[in-house]
Amino acid sequence: MTDTTRGGPSRRYGSRPTMKDVAARAGVGLKTVSRVVNGESGVTPDTERRVQEAITALGFRRNDSARVLRKGRTSTVGLVLEDLADPFYGPLSRAVEEVARAHGALLINGSSAEDPAREQELALALCARRVDGLVVIPAGDDHRYLVPEIAAGVATVFVDRPAGRIDVDTVLSDNHGGARDAVAHLIAHGHRRIAFVGDQPRIHTATERLRGYRTAMAEAGLAVHPSWVSLGPTEPERVRSAILEVLDGPEPVTAVFCGNNRVTVTTVRVLAERRGSAALVGFDDFELADLVSPAVTVVAQDPASLGRTAAGLLFRRLEGVAEPPQRVEVPTRLITRGSGELPPGG
Repeated sequence: MTDTTRGGPSRRYGSRPTMKDVAARAGVGLKTVSRVVNGESGVTPDTERRVQEAITALGFRRNDSARVLRKGRTSTVGLVLEDLADPFYGPLSRAVEEVARAHGALLINGSSAEDPAREQELALALCARRVDGLVVIPAGDDHRYLVPEIAAGVATVFVDRPAGRIDVDTVLSDNHGGARDAVAHLIAHGHRRIAFVGDQPRIHTATERLRGYRTAMAEAGLAVHPSWVSLGPTEPERVRSAILEVLDGPEPVTAVFCGNNRVTVTTVRVLAERRGSAALVGFDDFELADLVSPAVTVVAQDPASLGRTAAGLLFRRLEGVAEPPQRVEVPTRLITRGSGELPPGG
C-alpha cells in the first residue's frame, strides 16, 4: 500500500518518512527541507510553513545519526551533579537544560553521589557516548582524567566548585563574600562569640565559607576560639553534637553561622528544643525557612544563575570561541528574616 497524497506516491506504509517524502508533499526541493529542518536561513515564511505542515503530517524526524557522521556533533551535553535529590541542584539543572534546548541540544544528567570514583566513571561514560560538552559539579579534586577528552574537543565547564589540577572554565558562587556578609551581620547585632559549623574541609565551598567567617571576625578585631569552629560530615548526629558543643562548651557562643542548608536544618531543630538560645544565619536558603519561628536569615545563592552562566560558557566554546579559561563568581545575597537579628541573650 502506498501513500498517494500530494506529491504523488511517496513511501510505503509503515516505513520511516524521509526528507524526500517531506519535499514531495510540500512541493519544494530537498535543499529547502534541509534548511528548514536545520534552522538555516534562506526560506520564505510561506515555504517554511508548508514544509513544517508536511513534517507534521508525515511524522518526519531528523536522522541525528547521519547528522553526527556529517558534522561530528551529537547535539547532546552532559551534566554531572553531586546529588540529584538535593533541592539546590534542581534549578541549576533546569537552567542548564533550558540553555541547551535553546541551542538545539539534549541534556543528559547523572549523580556522582559525592563519590569521586563515581564522578569519573559517569563523566567518562558521557564522553564515550560522544556528548559535545560537559558541565561538572565535582566530587573529587583531581580531574586530569578529562585532559584527553578536552583535547579531543569535549567542551568542559565546572560549576559550584573548581576543577582539580586542570584549568577550565569555572562558575562559582561568591562563597567567601557571602560568608563574610553573614558574620558581619551577626557582629552588627552585637555578637562577639560566633561559631562556624560547616561541611567537610576537603570541600571547596566549606573552606571558602570558613575563610569568609574568619575574614569578618578579623575585620571586627575579634579572636576566634578553636572550639567555635567545627567542620565535618553533615549527618544530623554529627551536626547536633557540634552545635551542642559550641553552645555549652567552655567558651559558649551567642550566635551560629551554618555552612550549608543541611547543617542549618539540624541547627534549627536543636535551637527549637532549647527555645532559641542563639542567633542563627545559614548559608543556602531552604524550603520553609520563612515559616519557622523565628524565620531563618540566610545567605542565598542563585543556582539558576550558576546553571545559566555555566551553560552559556559551554556553548560559547562549542561555537568556537577561543579564549583563556574563565572564572566567574555569581553574587550571593543576605535575606534577613529574624533569626540572625536576635541580640546576644535574646
